[in-house]
Amino acid sequence: MQSFRTELENLHKPVVERDIIDLEKKIRLYREGRINDEKFRSLRLARGVYGQRQPGVQMVRIKIPFGRMTVKQLLTIADIAEEYGNGNLHATTRQDIQIHYVSLDKTPELWARLERDDVTLREACGNTVRNITASATAGIDPKEPFDVSPYAYSLFKYFLRNPICQELGRKFKIAFSSGDDDTAFAFIHDIGFIPKIKNENGKEIRGFKVVIGGGLGSQPMLAVTAYEFLAEQFILPYSEAILRLFDRYGERKNRSKARMKFLLEKIGFDEMKKLVHEEWNALNVKEYWVDRDIVSATQMGSTSKVVPISPNRVEPTSKDKFKRWRETNVFEQKQKGFYGVYVRVPLGNFHAQKARLLAEIARLFAADDIRVTVNQGYLLKFVRPENLPALFHSLNEIDLAEAGFDSTNDITACPGTDTCNLGISDSTSISLEFEKVIAQEYPDLIYNNNIKIKISGCPNSCGQHGLASIGFHGSSFRVEKNSLPALQVVLGGGRLGNGEGIISEKVIKIPSKRGPDSLRLLLDDYFENQNEGEYYEQYYRRKGKEYFYTLLKPLADLTSLVPADFVDWGHDEQFKLKTEAGECAGVIIDLVSTLLYETEEKLGWARETFEANRFADSIYHGYNVFVNGAKAMLLKKDLIVNTQYGILKDFEEKYAAEFQFPNGFKEFILRINKNEPTKEFAEQYLNDAAKFLETIQSINAEKHETAEV
Repeated sequence: MQSFRTELENLHKPVVERDIIDLEKKIRLYREGRINDEKFRSLRLARGVYGQRQPGVQMVRIKIPFGRMTVKQLLTIADIAEEYGNGNLHATTRQDIQIHYVSLDKTPELWARLERDDVTLREACGNTVRNITASATAGIDPKEPFDVSPYAYSLFKYFLRNPICQELGRKFKIAFSSGDDDTAFAFIHDIGFIPKIKNENGKEIRGFKVVIGGGLGSQPMLAVTAYEFLAEQFILPYSEAILRLFDRYGERKNRSKARMKFLLEKIGFDEMKKLVHEEWNALNVKEYWVDRDIVSATQMGSTSKVVPISPNRVEPTSKDKFKRWRETNVFEQKQKGFYGVYVRVPLGNFHAQKARLLAEIARLFAADDIRVTVNQGYLLKFVRPENLPALFHSLNEIDLAEAGFDSTNDITACPGTDTCNLGISDSTSISLEFEKVIAQEYPDLIYNNNIKIKISGCPNSCGQHGLASIGFHGSSFRVEKNSLPALQVVLGGGRLGNGEGIISEKVIKIPSKRGPDSLRLLLDDYFENQNEGEYYEQYYRRKGKEYFYTLLKPLADLTSLVPADFVDWGHDEQFKLKTEAGECAGVIIDLVSTLLYETEEKLGWARETFEANRFADSIYHGYNVFVNGAKAMLLKKDLIVNTQYGILKDFEEKYAAEFQFPNGFKEFILRINKNEPTKEFAEQYLNDAAKFLETIQSINAEKHETAEV
């Protein structure tokens, strides 16, 4: 406890300090049995604390906006991993870093330690705006129209702790690609941005192609184009308007239909566009000009750090290995004379000791700007060409100089059954088996950047198997009284560029132990039958699903099983199917006993933000007072409504006689769309929200008294 208090004293950040103290307080109340499991789960998820498969320990997800870290931040995370977890740093496909096996009671102290170096856990999990991702090469990409890093960072800062996105129906994901190659996969995001430049009257104008409504999971959908070109000053207001709509109209009862993609499918693009226009009036800002220097000025440090002094040349220990590494992991930046260097990390995992060594290598040879990549590796920037041999030598000494970054042999995989409640069968050990097959039998595939292999432990696609040329996700068979670990094979996915892509198709399910044989079959078939220059996704479309089903069908035969087939990769014991309710995607919570307490808490936030002259925030907190209060009253009639908009409509219908509002309850509340967020309107709306809460509290108290009599 003393070390926790010491860390808080070192923060000097009142908002963050209050957040951490609140988590510590809620943990105590939970331990005392005064907060139930469901409510506490919601609270900790929004603070990056996620329950593991193993009882009694947590996974802590560290939010790394657009994957950018300083050397100091990486060192801090390494220390945290070793002191509070099992020492492993796991890089995710959303450019976060996860620490596992953390004690719940230590999470406030851990968070306080991170915040000293401007690293946060806030909204890394739960029904919030998740980490905003971007192409790791942003800022140095030779093909980019401009650096998208400042835009990703500005949206991250704007939506962090923003009242419009604290209690969404489900998670919400935003990505920025650095160019038309779309290396951040904009097409699978709720909102995706691709930079564009227009010239008008000789003046260069920045903007973005905007795509919305994409997502993977068990029901993947491709994003649709909202704008071919949206000027840069409108991307943040547009994002806020979309989030407000998702908050109000998004599904909250049926978790499987609660993503943005389903809302867009339900109401249609034209209606979405109309509602965005209606929402615009209520926005805090109608234009938002991003400071284009915000990242380079405040995040990357001084010029001397961006271009470090050259150490002595060190010749590579293996000329052939250096040549392969140089050809596959190194590229010249748009800043001529400097190079970006990719660091391949198998499955995104390395120990804190190795992370410290990587940080030291970056300090010596590169800019103070390390990027986590979307395929679970790292990128070092601004390396001088004369330093490449020395850099290779340093990486090779710690086994981080493997060639073939983002190649066929650089497999993406989620932790799966290692730690995740949703994992069905192994996704990590099988990935290493696949990499072994490729390295030993298809060594030239380190030069192939077309065939992407991705694996998830379940259908939810955290390993992005829905994008894979050749993909797998965990599954199982029932064989008499036993469970058999299995892999669902998915094929033909890929990135087309400029916000377009292809979702892979389910082909067949096979026993997990036959996974390597399936990979050999698929690769041999492709190399024997492809047309010249034909990419894998093109080959798959030409041949068709039935062809691949027939090709793999012998591997699905369950009549020739042996005992070893019932033991999953990386395990010694017989496989048993074990899954629990997942937490990463959030939970749908309706707790009558806490609704009125939460409503009172929101009114307090509305008053606090009003006093701070944050009038748009105050209005939105007030809006949530109305929604939560109405929801509580509907629950008294055993009515559970699946959207906020539905709550407003049903309350108006069910309580018309008891509550009188000009033009009805719904119109009274949705005045927020018809008024600018001025001080005068915010004050009026706040007073109305306070009166509403006072009235429902009075009704609730009267009914309790009647019941007691």
